[in-house]
Amino acid sequence: MDIYLLEAIINRILLGGVLALLALGLNLIFGVIDVVWIAYADIVMCGMYALYFLYAEYGVPLPVACLIAIIGVSILGVVVHLLIIAPVLNSPPLNQLLATGGLLFFLQSFATLLFGTDFRNIGVRLPILEFATMYISFARLIAFMVGLIGAVVLYLFLKRTYIGTAIRAIAQDRDIVGLMGVDQRRIYLVTSAIGGALAGLAACLLALQYDVHPFIGNTFGPVIFMICVLGGLGNMIGGFAASFIISQIIAIGGYYSNTEWSYVLAFTFFIVLMFIRPRGLFAR
Repeated sequence: MDIYLLEAIINRILLGGVLALLALGLNLIFGVIDVVWIAYADIVMCGMYALYFLYAEYGVPLPVACLIAIIGVSILGVVVHLLIIAPVLNSPPLNQLLATGGLLFFLQSFATLLFGTDFRNIGVRLPILEFATMYISFARLIAFMVGLIGAVVLYLFLKRTYIGTAIRAIAQDRDIVGLMGVDQRRIYLVTSAIGGALAGLAACLLALQYDVHPFIGNTFGPVIFMICVLGGLGNMIGGFAASFIISQIIAIGGYYSNTEWSYVLAFTFFIVLMFIRPRGLFAR
């Protein structure tokens, strides 16, 4: 195998860990609340801005700034549920998509109004690892490891705790769970908080690799949504696996052509597969 192709594959696997983290959050919210947050990637943008100002502008230590950003985005997830999602929860799916789509444009426009369109970097310079003439991004390696740890913690939470069990149960049958004495509204709020926390964690990891600007969500939003649909909406394991499939298609396509064509190849693969398996690769 060409050493440069192997380098591209490894770097994309590392980035796939962060995409998997985002797919887990979006699938968790959809599986429980049954609403797709179109603006999920722009909530990540809010977390990146929070980290930038805390660390780069006000000098808060990086671990503390990351923790505050994660908590802040988690609270933002709850606010989004209360103000945007809850009022349209029983509305037709089109109304729900329009509501979250409107939130997307609001966040982008509001961020542009406040911060302009300048690209901002938190200023953390991490080394590039060299191994057998390959160059591996240390920032992506850290992001991959933290992303996997986050996924494991989420899995254990869903499997070993009462609230986690209730979340899995309500994702299977929300009507019956209500009859079993589970407070659905409380579970919705907890799920939104967890989804926001995952977005905040991903924001901290992406801020190590990318500049933040009001439209950074457009870079990841379509890809995350494609990953979730490909894995089967609401299927967290499917979304986790699909994130690495898509990342490898982009890596290989980018190696043999360029980045733009690699995304065209990924979306073409997605469209063709939707004709074959409309409910996703891992739908049950």
